[in-house]
Amino acid sequence: MPVRGRLGLIAGGGDLPLAIAARCDAEGRPLFVVRLTSFADPHLVRYPGIEAGMAEIGKVLAALKAAGCLAVCFAGNVSRPDFKALKPDLKGAMVLPGIVAAATKGDDALLRRILSVFEAEGYAIEGADDILGGETLTSGALGRVTPTEAQLVDLRKALHVAEKAGELDIGQGAVVCDGLVLAVEAQEGTDAMLARVAGLPADLHGTPDALKGALGKAPKPIQDLRVDMPVIGARTVEMAAAAGLAGVGGVAGRLILIDRAAIVERANLLGLFVWGEDRPGDDA
Repeated sequence: MPVRGRLGLIAGGGDLPLAIAARCDAEGRPLFVVRLTSFADPHLVRYPGIEAGMAEIGKVLAALKAAGCLAVCFAGNVSRPDFKALKPDLKGAMVLPGIVAAATKGDDALLRRILSVFEAEGYAIEGADDILGGETLTSGALGRVTPTEAQLVDLRKALHVAEKAGELDIGQGAVVCDGLVLAVEAQEGTDAMLARVAGLPADLHGTPDALKGALGKAPKPIQDLRVDMPVIGARTVEMAAAAGLAGVGGVAGRLILIDRAAIVERANLLGLFVWGEDRPGDDA
């Protein structure tokens, strides 16, 4: 559960940090935003906070302390940096060798190492889904469209591929159409993967008039869900439709929804399904 008190939001790119900030606004929760240089949405400047480079860890920790933050949340897209090009402050220089060493073991080891730096300073780590009130995908259909059995077969294969890729710390998503794996998400992210699918030969995927295939997103088995749970929003649905896909889905309770109402509205309008797949032992 979220720790009450001022939240320090370490903000990368995309809509998730904006959704978290809006939720804090709605709940009257004090917020302090660390806008990561070259990643954070410019609209976040309206909140109290600072801009900081990825290696300015001392600056960030000092600002969080001065702001009276009790917990931090890491949210948003951040691509892996060129560590040699970073300009660390003193604290950053102290912890950077350990972070670089962790990075050689994969993104999840890297994230865990970064989290440990903040936990060692006494900050609780809050997951985006907790702050958003558990706004995750529920079991079954979300919206008016229910997938056919053939579409569910594609979705379940896409989820299986995503989970297997996750075991290798590759990515969180995959696209399958008529049983054929069209794409596996890596460092480029979901939007770029869907754009890549849209650019494939037309006979490999559906069309706006004959949608088929599915995007599946699943968490990596080894990842810390407090910081890197998969996310979809209305834009994900729009890009899936542009790629000719019949729908998108994920593991129930393990996929964050950015603005559920907007996702449902867009899926209904475009005729796509949004499906939550149960997993034994998971809470939907």
